[in-house]
Amino acid sequence: MIYLDNAATAKPDESCVKAAEKYLFTEYYNPSALYAEGYNLQLELKEARRNIISLFADENNYSLIFTASGTEADNQAIFGGGKRGNVVTTSGEHSAIYSAVNELKQRGIEVRFADLNADGSVNVNHLLGLIDEKTSLVSVIHVNNESGAINDINSIADKVKSKNKLTLFHSDGVQAFGKIAFRLNKSVDMYSVSAHKIGGIKGCGALVKRKNLVIKPYIFGGGQEQGLRSGTENVFGIKCFEYAALTRYKKISSCFEKVKTLNSAMRLGLDKEFFRIISGENASPYILSVTARGVRGETIMHEVDDKGLIIATGSACSSNEKKRYSRIMLACGLDENDADGVLRISFSPENTLQEVEEAVKILNETVKNRKLKMA
Repeated sequence: MIYLDNAATAKPDESCVKAAEKYLFTEYYNPSALYAEGYNLQLELKEARRNIISLFADENNYSLIFTASGTEADNQAIFGGGKRGNVVTTSGEHSAIYSAVNELKQRGIEVRFADLNADGSVNVNHLLGLIDEKTSLVSVIHVNNESGAINDINSIADKVKSKNKLTLFHSDGVQAFGKIAFRLNKSVDMYSVSAHKIGGIKGCGALVKRKNLVIKPYIFGGGQEQGLRSGTENVFGIKCFEYAALTRYKKISSCFEKVKTLNSAMRLGLDKEFFRIISGENASPYILSVTARGVRGETIMHEVDDKGLIIATGSACSSNEKKRYSRIMLACGLDENDADGVLRISFSPENTLQEVEEAVKILNETVKNRKLKMA
């Protein structure tokens, strides 16, 4: 089986899982307990926070709240920051942001959506034009989860602050963290990450925020995570996240170059008669979106699955929306015929060139045969 849906979830790093295993079977104590074993786990969580932040932000300026997912981190940022006036975001956000801001709308907060460019990046001029003195929060995805377009969030955050210094800036960094090299600047107030995209396990994410930023808890209870996210911490998942992040960042450049090679091979190998590339040349190499115009992407996805290739038609987190066309692809300017044929191919450093070559062969043959049947 060839797995090319790594943007949905990636295979856990076995060495990281093994290293964290002791927190399941021997050091399984509650980190909020007052006895020494519990206190020692609090120290482990403190170390995990420090190590993860240090990879992409200044530890002196940022703190980290562990959550159960990137989606929860996004929701905490939206509901913690968008509490008055209006909220500005983009038409290309992950459903965790898109659905959350639409809930804000139901609560009486005005929501404004910035247009996308053809590659899925945000139209920065339009975004800035939507910001005024009443804008409480701006949220811009770092790497678009369907097209792979990279938004320069540091630059955008600076420009947002120049329009309104009181506006909070958040970014969903789930598809960027551990994949593209960057460091947050001081204009970014909150940033969401997830473990299972980079070799950690499902059920663990984090919201990184400026230390002096005051937000209210999203989940109430025992007051864990500095009182901002109650619930007994998933120490095993958190330590696995820490180890996976440290492992990935040690080789982030070499992984990037390897995945770039895989992406290029896919771009060159797909038959131009049947496929059109949607993702821009400067997109994250980890994500490649294409369209097979005139053939339903869902049909192709199921047929290639039967042949041993796993790909997607878009974001797995949007599959429950029961909509035929991706709202993000439509926002990129695709018409319904093109949007109906969209496929998302997403890579991991664990993939091989041989796998990509075989995937190209399967995709070309599948669409060619489907076209012949339709003729």
